Amino acid sequence: MGMEKIKDAIISKVESEAREITDEATKKAQEEIEKARSQRQARFEEEKGRIVAEVKDEAARTLAQASIKARQQLSSTRADIIAGIVDGARSELSKLSAEDKHLLKLIKEASDGLGGASGRLYVASKDVDAVKKLLEGNKDLADRIIEVKETDCLGGVIAEDKEGKLRIDNTYETRLEMLLPRILPEISKKLFESS
Repeated sequence: MGMEKIKDAIISKVESEAREITDEATKKAQEEIEKARSQRQARFEEEKGRIVAEVKDEAARTLAQASIKARQQLSSTRADIIAGIVDGARSELSKLSAEDKHLLKLIKEASDGLGGASGRLYVASKDVDAVKKLLEGNKDLADRIIEVKETDCLGGVIAEDKEGKLRIDNTYETRLEMLLPRILPEISKKLFESS
């Protein structure tokens, strides 16, 4: 075997080994690139999922807050409407001139609440003269009432025993306050449940 053949055999072997090493390195590099690409894609998908979840959470929070605010505004508007109705009723009661028969009934109820004891009556300033006139025409009541005084109320009467220990409140305000819990649900139902 000549030198030339030995040289060619060595070069061929070196080239073959170099090719194998290069191929192996290329293969490994390709695997690393694919692995990196796969990891990058996985991280991208994970990040995309996290961002989408955050956006969905934020949208749900925003929607919940808007829903709460809308319910609060609706509730506040309803409360304002009801308050307006109650204020209107109070206003109408303040303008009302009590009929003798009605006023007499309120006086009897209040004074009977004192258990037949003598006492005084407190009435709205607009009704003082009417109450005194009614007492003049009713001896039984006049004997039990020692005086008629003014009080700040829309109408009706408050009866109080002589010692000021027992008071029977039969004013329009008190009667309205007792009536409201019964009628407000009905008013609310008629106003708001059909909408």
